[in-house]
Amino acid sequence: GLVLAARMADGKRVALKIRRLDAGRESLSHEARMLAKANSVGVGPRLLASTDDILIMEFIDGPHLPDWLLGRPGKATVGSVLRQLLEKCRKLDEVGLDHGELSRAHSHILIQPRPSGRPEPRIVDFESASDVRRPANVTSICQFLFISGLAKLTSEILGPVDKAALIKALRAYKHRMDGASFSAILDACGLSTYK
Repeated sequence: GLVLAARMADGKRVALKIRRLDAGRESLSHEARMLAKANSVGVGPRLLASTDDILIMEFIDGPHLPDWLLGRPGKATVGSVLRQLLEKCRKLDEVGLDHGELSRAHSHILIQPRPSGRPEPRIVDFESASDVRRPANVTSICQFLFISGLAKLTSEILGPVDKAALIKALRAYKHRMDGASFSAILDACGLSTYK
């Protein structure tokens, strides 16, 4: 689809996703359903309206996660944002919704500034999401942040992560997906002390 910034009749800025005529998908109804499910646990841009060919969503203004990290926002801020991100991924796991693209999340996470000063990570683009396959959001995002993708950059900001300990924690979480195994992941990533 093609994503555009638009304005509603009341002037409110929104994101408009329009299905391309040459798209491999017959409609945007699947993505609308997946986004509505993510919204049910406070994740993703709010779905405002949809048809088979158009999604109207909350407009999220902010840089992609890699660009934001390159700006070196500070250890405490990065720790807080990454913990929030893992907690959002956990919420998706709990409702059985797999995003499907978080192991290559360069363009799927935006960092939205907040008036409080504490930025918020926002997971976007639920086109490849599924509530049929086993959810792997926490494991995928941890792999991206601390093992492959952005591992070098996050370790420069937060300090090195014991990858063997993290992989062990991720395997335990994959089997149990409970609160204790999620806490062990936060410990292994060095995020448990951040809020």
